[in-house]
Amino acid sequence: MMQRDAASASLGMVVDVDEPGRAVVSMPVREDMLNGFAITHGGLVFTLADTAFAIACNEDERVTVAAGADITFLKSTGAGQTLTATAERRVVNGRTGLYDVTVTDETGDVVAEFRGRSLTTNRAAE
Repeated sequence: MMQRDAASASLGMVVDVDEPGRAVVSMPVREDMLNGFAITHGGLVFTLADTAFAIACNEDERVTVAAGADITFLKSTGAGQTLTATAERRVVNGRTGLYDVTVTDETGDVVAEFRGRSLTTNRAAE
């Protein structure tokens, strides 16, 4: 999946851990990722968390997609910092799953908390 993910690659994301039900993805924050207040755009923090979530929930040959997700922003960051998203499976029941993702900065401070809900499709991954 990540070999074909042009969006994540264009943002400089690096997959540090890819295990069934768990993923760690990091991303350096660049100047072009800042909003009008010179802080990391919330949509990009969400994108980082969503990428870690996608990796954690796609653990077999079936395609698993997001059924929904929520994020709480807790600390702002800026250019030159590195964000890391750690996704952990909480529960899978049938075709649905629940995953938590914590986004931290390079000091370990929590930047955001994300909760994703997954749905496993009948489609096989290519």
